[in-house]
Amino acid sequence: MASKTIKVLIVDDSALVRKMITDTLQLDPEIEVVGVANDPLIAMEKIPRLKPDVLTLDMLMPRMDGLTFLRKLRSENSTLPVVVISSLTQQGSQLALDALEAGAQEVLAKPDGQSSIGALAGKLAFYIKAAYRARRPGQSGKQPVRAASVMTPARPVSPVLGDRRLIVIGSSTGGVEALRYLLPALPDQLPPIVVVQHIPAYFSKAVANRINALAPYEVREAVDGELLRPGLCLLAPGDYHLMIVKDNGYRTRLLQTPPVHHCRPAVDILFRSAASAAGPHVLAVLLTGMGSDGALGMQAIQQAGGHTLAEAEETCVIFGMPRAALELNAVDRCLPLDQIPQAIMDGLSRLRA
Repeated sequence: MASKTIKVLIVDDSALVRKMITDTLQLDPEIEVVGVANDPLIAMEKIPRLKPDVLTLDMLMPRMDGLTFLRKLRSENSTLPVVVISSLTQQGSQLALDALEAGAQEVLAKPDGQSSIGALAGKLAFYIKAAYRARRPGQSGKQPVRAASVMTPARPVSPVLGDRRLIVIGSSTGGVEALRYLLPALPDQLPPIVVVQHIPAYFSKAVANRINALAPYEVREAVDGELLRPGLCLLAPGDYHLMIVKDNGYRTRLLQTPPVHHCRPAVDILFRSAASAAGPHVLAVLLTGMGSDGALGMQAIQQAGGHTLAEAEETCVIFGMPRAALELNAVDRCLPLDQIPQAIMDGLSRLRA
């Protein structure tokens, strides 16, 4: 049990959505919905009086959109955690990605014709708690490295004929921004990179496109049955597990089997499959995130002879997933985010090609 009830203010112009979110959160004894607002201007009036611990925020609303509201909060030095609950159309996805860059902790998909509040219910309380526990400006300790802190990429490397090495990365809360820093800091022509970020359907494509514009190599959503190659980074699509199978090299396999750790995609699915397919040729990186997803997969990779890296607590938004891997003694090196690009290069040099 948490030491205190987490107070939540819901900001959404849809009365139906406000009620569904309220009813869902009220099922958790650690969460209390202290108020609702149908637009950001009303929310601004309620925040000083209700003193919420977490805000849920729609992106598209009358009078003021969610992104403008979030930027206003941050410009006033507010550290109030924000979970975006948005209709992840193309427009909504871009706004939600901008919101993460502006300081939102999480993005979840609003129920629509293809999904129900039931699909959101299993995740919503988890991510409210993750946002509440996330490190924010003004707290003690080194702050998470932001993607705006551009790092000069290492020198490009020459591909090795018959190279069997593979890089796998897992992340959750705070991970989109961590990936937006880490991936562009890596040079072109590395062994293939495969990423699982806990992410909603329809949002992963926008994230991949944004990182692709920054990275010196191709970054995009994975498709089923795709052959991996050097200089390619694939991101698991939201709502699909991503596995690696051995087939004239390595290929992707997308699955909609049940969620693992309440997540689909799940890091453990990727990491375990990589351990099976590539064994001592795998380099795994586990970044910021709440919970324990990825820890058992890291252990499997280490036991198969691979090399494992985890993000240190000082730069994690939430030091949950890396901590769980450390508790299993499954981490070879634990480093701040800004040291991980070089650690990847060093780790690859230790692996058999």
